[in-house]
Amino acid sequence: MVLSNIKQLNQALKEWAIAVDTLTAGNTIMLLRKGGIKEKSFQVKYSPIWLYPTYEHQKPHLLKPEYAKSVISVKSGWHPSTVEIKSCAEITDVLPINNQNQIKALLPYHIWNEQMISDRLRWKPQQPVMVLLLRVYRLPRTQIIPYNDNYGGCKSWIEIAETIPTEELIPVIEKSNYIRKVQEIKQLM
Repeated sequence: MVLSNIKQLNQALKEWAIAVDTLTAGNTIMLLRKGGIKEKSFQVKYSPIWLYPTYEHQKPHLLKPEYAKSVISVKSGWHPSTVEIKSCAEITDVLPINNQNQIKALLPYHIWNEQMISDRLRWKPQQPVMVLLLRVYRLPRTQIIPYNDNYGGCKSWIEIAETIPTEELIPVIEKSNYIRKVQEIKQLM
């Protein structure tokens, strides 16, 4: 485990709050990314990372029904005064795909619906959708940090001003189950 050598961490990946919650609950190990609007392309800059929940761009109509009902809608430009950091992750695999059939085969493994997948493929069509497989670890106690203006904007990566200790992390999925899920996903690629 990479995290055993790291005592503190301040790099974070911004992702919809519903996706962070689903990863933290162990219901999925997958994210699909193309990067933020301000980014030319998505690249994994850090691993391990904190999972930083965002609310502004969550769109229930782009999620499977069982996840859409949990989305908190907010006004454009809104951000919380504090942010709850509940988990961190090792990004174990980054798999670029452009093939519609491969992406459809992955539908059982993530929270997005087919419209979201189609939209992602059409946006910046010359760039692949990046499938991230994450081994997630939950903090024993949620860390509440103040919002910082540097965290705003449509970007994937931020550095949290407060360094959060990584001690006592709890894997959300047992290692053997995680390896089995990764193998299942890779067989579809």
